[in-house]
Amino acid sequence: MKVFIILAAFAALAAAVELTDEQRAAVKERAKACAQQEGVTKEQAQALRSGNFADADDKVKCFANCFLEKSGFVVDGQIKPDVVLAKLGPIAGVDKVKAVQAKCDSLKGANKCETSYELYKCYHNNQAQI
Repeated sequence: MKVFIILAAFAALAAAVELTDEQRAAVKERAKACAQQEGVTKEQAQALRSGNFADADDKVKCFANCFLEKSGFVVDGQIKPDVVLAKLGPIAGVDKVKAVQAKCDSLKGANKCETSYELYKCYHNNQAQI
C-alpha cells in the first residue's frame, strides 16, 4: 500500500508539497503498476522511498524508469526537461526546479533503467533545495 509514495519525491520534489487527491491517486496507480511490472518487493520500495540507494538492483532501477515514463518525465531513457518544468514548476517554483535540472538532467546510465534511477537519485538528493 505504501508503494505509491516511492517516487513521490520526484513527482512533488519535496515532502512538504501537498498533492491533490487526484494527483495522489495517479501516483499510486503508476507506482502500483510499475511495482507489479518490475517485481520490486515492499522492502525495496521502502528503501528507495527513504533514499537508501545502497542495494538497488536492476528491478529497482527499472521500477524507477517505469514510474518516470508513466509520469511523462522520461521517454525512452531521455529526460523531458520541458515536461518536468511544466509539471513541477507550478508546485515547487520554476527557478528552483531549473536549478535542480541543471544538476541532474544530464545524468546518463548504461541503459534507460540506470538513467532513470540516476535521475531519481539526483532529484531526491536535491529536493531540499526546492
